[in-house]
Amino acid sequence: MSQFEQLLDELKASAALQRDKAETLYAQLAESLAEAIGNGKLKPGERLPPHRDFASALGVNITTVTKAMAVLQQKGLVESRPGRGTQVAQPRHPAAQFQSAPSNDPGTVDLSVNRPATHGFNRVLAQLLPRLASDPRFSDMKDYHPSEGPLWAREAAAQWLRHTGVEAQASQMLICEGAQHGIASTLRSLTNSGDTVLADSVTYQGINALCRSLGLILVGVDADERGMSPEALRQACVEHQPRLLFLVPSIHNPTAITLDAERRKELATVIRETSLLVIEDDVYRPLLDKSPAPFAALLPERTIYISALSKCIAPGLRMGFVMAPQPLVQDIAAMQRIDCWSTSPLTALIAARLIEDGHAEQLVSEQREELRIRQTLLATHLEGLEFQHSATGTHAWLVLPEPWTGSRFARLCQDRGVVLLAGGAFTLRPELSPQAVRINISAALSREQLIKALTIISQLARQGHLHMHNRI
Repeated sequence: MSQFEQLLDELKASAALQRDKAETLYAQLAESLAEAIGNGKLKPGERLPPHRDFASALGVNITTVTKAMAVLQQKGLVESRPGRGTQVAQPRHPAAQFQSAPSNDPGTVDLSVNRPATHGFNRVLAQLLPRLASDPRFSDMKDYHPSEGPLWAREAAAQWLRHTGVEAQASQMLICEGAQHGIASTLRSLTNSGDTVLADSVTYQGINALCRSLGLILVGVDADERGMSPEALRQACVEHQPRLLFLVPSIHNPTAITLDAERRKELATVIRETSLLVIEDDVYRPLLDKSPAPFAALLPERTIYISALSKCIAPGLRMGFVMAPQPLVQDIAAMQRIDCWSTSPLTALIAARLIEDGHAEQLVSEQREELRIRQTLLATHLEGLEFQHSATGTHAWLVLPEPWTGSRFARLCQDRGVVLLAGGAFTLRPELSPQAVRINISAALSREQLIKALTIISQLARQGHLHMHNRI
């Protein structure tokens, strides 16, 4: 018996298609098939029977099957070709599971992208732009600049890191087009195709896409309620002989865990036992009221520290900072020269002025206080559910109650106008995909919009029993 025949029997036995439901039969069928594809019961490349045979087997109209297949095809889950029928599509590249900009569809609250919760940047930028021409550095805007960035920009970057509690010198700094560019330049300069990189088993999607594009082997390390497990890290080092360890120590993306001081020391002890280098992606650190010492302080000779202004001030600014041990600075700069010769000095000047004039600190303070209010709203609406969050974090991690799966919950939220990312988008182990969703509270355009979205999320999460008939 084929997987599809088994699935067909399960659909019949579970009475998954109910004619007395408000949801149409074709929508119910599409959801059940999408769930079967998502959990691997239907494999990529598996051929589905002709629509007429499928309809007959289920006792439904052929139009029901045709409409269901159209929904699945629109989602990229199946593909139909003349002479070949319909088959399960190959999974999309991980980069296709998330987007870099929020949806602007009317009636949709897109909580899938992390961005600042306030609009202060545009206000400050409007005041700053007319004054840039009088800045002594403005005359150099037309020229080429060093690949690591002009000295004045690196001095401003070091000033910003020191403000957030990170010891930094301009000679260690490189300017990049956001944190992702900094991580990419670092990986390209320090690894070769086939090298192994370690990261949390559930982690930021961007590192997965980067490693795949560079031919690197990305291996997940298990975590507990305090973050990455030192014992699991030690075992992974023995088994895989990794080159690098990627960490998000502050308001981890997506789980929102901040590694406490003791856990950081425990991990640092394991790292010292190996030849590991560390990429510390600490873009959320400025949002914390107080943060433990970074790995850059615990392991200064082994840590490449990444920061940026995207999450705490404005992603449109595209301003990131890399702080590296002195021997590695020129290697990373060489990769930036290959990529783009040098970053935009105009963007660097805007960022430098924000830092030097105190506006950056002011904008982060405003952002932190708005997030504090939004996290309180989230805690109120999700009371009684299992979730992880930080008092001033941009996002939260909702662990779904039985019988929900992350993918199905995200789909039904989207049907109700709320866009979330399911846990499967962040996992390095698809067979252990967390049944959870990331909720980016900062992405809502207003508190009122956030309350609307949280109401929908809360109500749906508590109604899982009403959807058991569709779970395969």
